[in-house]
Amino acid sequence: MKARYIILPLLCVCMTVAAQDNSKHHHIEDSTDVFFRHLNLNEVTVTGVTGDTKLKHATAPVSIVTPQILKATASTNIIDAIAHQPGVSQLTTGGSISKPIIRGLGYNRVVVMSEGVRQEGQQWGDEHGVEVDGSSVGSVEILKGPASLMYGSDAMAGVVILHALPTLAEGELKGNISTEYQTNNGLFNYSLQMAGNQKGFVWDARYSDKMAHAYKNKYDGYVPGSQFRERAGRLMLGLNKGWGHSRLTWTAYHLTPGIVEGERDAETGELEHEEGWTGHQYSKALPFQQVKHYKVVWDNSLNLSSGYLKAIIGYQQNRRQEFEEEMDEYELYFKLHTLTYDLRYVTNEFNGWKLSTGIGGMYQKSGNEGEEYLIPDYRLFDFGFYATATKSLSDNWTLNGGLRYDHRRLHGYELMEDGDVRFANFSRHFNGVTGSIGAVCNINEHFNVRLNLARGFRTPNMSELASNGVHEGSLRYEIGNQDLKAEYSMQADLGLEFTSQYVSAQLALFANRIDNYIFTHRLAEEIEEGYLTYAYTQGDARLLGFEAGVDLHPVHSVHFSNTFSYVDAQQMHADPGTKYLPFTPAPKWASELKWELFHHSHTTVNHHHTTDAAHRSVLNNLYIAAGLDCYLKQSHIYSADDTETVTPGYALLNLSAGTDIQVKGKKIAELYITADNLLNKAYQNHLSRLKYADENVVTGRRGVYNMGRNITFKLVVPISM
Repeated sequence: MKARYIILPLLCVCMTVAAQDNSKHHHIEDSTDVFFRHLNLNEVTVTGVTGDTKLKHATAPVSIVTPQILKATASTNIIDAIAHQPGVSQLTTGGSISKPIIRGLGYNRVVVMSEGVRQEGQQWGDEHGVEVDGSSVGSVEILKGPASLMYGSDAMAGVVILHALPTLAEGELKGNISTEYQTNNGLFNYSLQMAGNQKGFVWDARYSDKMAHAYKNKYDGYVPGSQFRERAGRLMLGLNKGWGHSRLTWTAYHLTPGIVEGERDAETGELEHEEGWTGHQYSKALPFQQVKHYKVVWDNSLNLSSGYLKAIIGYQQNRRQEFEEEMDEYELYFKLHTLTYDLRYVTNEFNGWKLSTGIGGMYQKSGNEGEEYLIPDYRLFDFGFYATATKSLSDNWTLNGGLRYDHRRLHGYELMEDGDVRFANFSRHFNGVTGSIGAVCNINEHFNVRLNLARGFRTPNMSELASNGVHEGSLRYEIGNQDLKAEYSMQADLGLEFTSQYVSAQLALFANRIDNYIFTHRLAEEIEEGYLTYAYTQGDARLLGFEAGVDLHPVHSVHFSNTFSYVDAQQMHADPGTKYLPFTPAPKWASELKWELFHHSHTTVNHHHTTDAAHRSVLNNLYIAAGLDCYLKQSHIYSADDTETVTPGYALLNLSAGTDIQVKGKKIAELYITADNLLNKAYQNHLSRLKYADENVVTGRRGVYNMGRNITFKLVVPISM
């Protein structure tokens, strides 16, 4: 089962229990379709809209990726695992680095939440991914559209909320062992997890290890620099009591990705690499990065007679080093410290009303400790406070909305290099007022209509304001602009959803107007030899688009799903060559035909009430599926100064299968097999930074191509005591 093919109406009834209050325990059945049938839409709760809200009453567009879908999806990182959701894409640099793009907007316009706090790890960089172990993520909640009301600056495009698995019921002790192998890049991954709950004392421990050699495709062969190694650990200790909960979570994440430079031999056109390097080499090779991310989060919730009070404090340290000439001598070294806080009060529902108010903010300190520089040392401080209200007018109508005020202050420090000013001393202050208002009408049990209007706010980041140096991983030299203004957006969303026994359909329309949109454009001059030069500028923009989907299930065991995503992003009042915003995802159509061969709906994780057929069968929840991902030609490009080039369309054929393996009705393992890009198509995604690497003088092809055929084998073994 692929996350990319599940449409919103089905997902709406499939919200993972991780989004519920983790102090409660729920049993998750083995089959996602069983999950669909047994969860009542009225009981589904999402956390990221305006506090805890029934999904039926959420006016903003929300998508859910369930635990079952995550386990059944082949990926190299957590963003790769969710990037095929309708309206969601990824900007990639090699195999291990992915950044989320929501409806054509990414970078610091998307907030990623992990362990209840915003993930902060130099996400302004093209070659800077999300430092989260995918194995530790239980489910994902994706908010599409401005979410500044709840999350402040940077949540202009939306929010990706990575939920951990819920805590267990009292007296339980469970865990799992998972392992994975991918044929294209030799990716090997294993993860060990154990969790328990003894008289309200809860704990969860996990260790994960992942390694991959260079990936390959039929045009480039093995791609030097695309190998990586990843290690991660997580420990949660806490109390679940009648008064609420208090939990302390530590995480450590180490990633050593290679840097794909894309340089080619002037005569043969082959990609250059270190002497003695082989495509099957797992060890690091120059150039490469060393990324270390540490996080500690204290999460508290206090139940009150009128509602609950929640307080989360988090500290993160991100260390990012780049090694170019020597294995033990770094050139670039960023060290980032981030302290976040969030205090909110949410009332119980009274007379149809539900209110919430909160205050949150962040302090950051970033320093350069290397010999080369890209951005200056800086300090950042911000805070914001907000209030929201939800009113149920009847069983069918719900209104909600709110207001927020934010203040952010940045200060960049002067840096002298060889007697010249590399970075000037400067300070900027930004203030923003945002809000949203929306309504949802549940016309009947089959048809819902949602309408939402939201204002977003984003301050320019330090890279946009003051960068002056080479991005090794993005193959370019960047120049900042200290005069940039804050971005403001106004987005309208209209959602139509229909569900019945045999058909589920969804249409989500959006229109987004952004003032002072910040982007890069290419300059003709070359500041440093071998690197294209890009500078930051801004202008007014508008984005229009939609996501549409239909799932046909004429019989219980067969599903035929189709989704289509489209976004048109233009700069207003611009010349033809600068009309379209750069790096806009190509239109995408995804289709899947899935057949469930064996399915015993009464078999649960706790193995209660199993049928005789379930006892006799070795396989349960067995399915096979064929999918087709079609990316249309992207000709809406920022063509001025050769900033972008047209990307041809392409189609990728995928096959997948999965099953539970059981003995006497007891599940002992889950097995998943997927074959992505089965026909070994050579293609370049429009959002791949490697598309603009050197030209092959022999073939005339420019850049590096994406991964070829890849077959994944994944095994999950549950442990229950």
